[in-house]
Amino acid sequence: MTAPLAGTAPLIDAHAHFYTDASGRADWNDLNAARFRAGDRIGITYHVASVLGSYGFSSPTYFPSPADVSAGNDAMLVIAEREHRRVRMYATVNPNYTEHALTEIERCVARGAIGVKLLASRRADDPLLDPIAELAGEHHLPVLHHIWQHRRREWPSQEISDGGDLARLASRHPRTSFILAHIGGGGDYAHTFPAVVDAPNVFPDLSGSGVDRGMLDDAVAALGASRLLWACDLTIETGLAKLRALEVIGLSDDEMADIRWRNAVRLFPERSFSLDESKAVPTHTRHSPLATRHS
Repeated sequence: MTAPLAGTAPLIDAHAHFYTDASGRADWNDLNAARFRAGDRIGITYHVASVLGSYGFSSPTYFPSPADVSAGNDAMLVIAEREHRRVRMYATVNPNYTEHALTEIERCVARGAIGVKLLASRRADDPLLDPIAELAGEHHLPVLHHIWQHRRREWPSQEISDGGDLARLASRHPRTSFILAHIGGGGDYAHTFPAVVDAPNVFPDLSGSGVDRGMLDDAVAALGASRLLWACDLTIETGLAKLRALEVIGLSDDEMADIRWRNAVRLFPERSFSLDESKAVPTHTRHSPLATRHS
């Protein structure tokens, strides 16, 4: 049996997506199957994923209708329940529909959702997000928020946010954890790090199509490995590239384990993941085993 490209140590993709038959793509099932194949080849232990309504087919991607939101969550629930060994889910909500959003969170949590996914449906510091952030905190659910790394103007068809916007929301909800989406996707990540450095409950994920030289070094230098999450978003091959980069920038075994999986275990509700402690040492290590921490 071929060894996983990223080794056998736990690896949690904290920002993944699956498609649905309502997305207007005839190849939706093939795309989902391809993600699983790639995940198995890389060595991803868990995909923490969402379905974004109809991905713009029936209502706008960033402003999905309540019907689209619910249908997308239904599709994600089916995947998460069928693939429980390797999938966990976010409940996707649109904060423009407050009551529907709160109801969806409760409904999906009752069936195993472990986080909340927010699109660019409302700027992150908008008061409309407060009830969602409060409820997420009550359930110990991290909130994954779509972020554009440096918002210098308005962008069409979305209420885009940057790190500063998310930091302001996080300051109002210090008991809620927020995942800042894809430092490798969308604008100037160098703007993001100082914007959130004093917001300790904001945890950037490394996903996105960009794998710039120095991006990960700067992230670790600014925020430390204990605030970063490995993730892929839609471009799973760049997730592997980031793992390769992390292996050569001088991280300790503990720092690698933090980014690969331990930070996710700390952020998500207790017992969200079942991990094999005997495989908890990164493949590049040549030293003593990690002092692992499981919830």
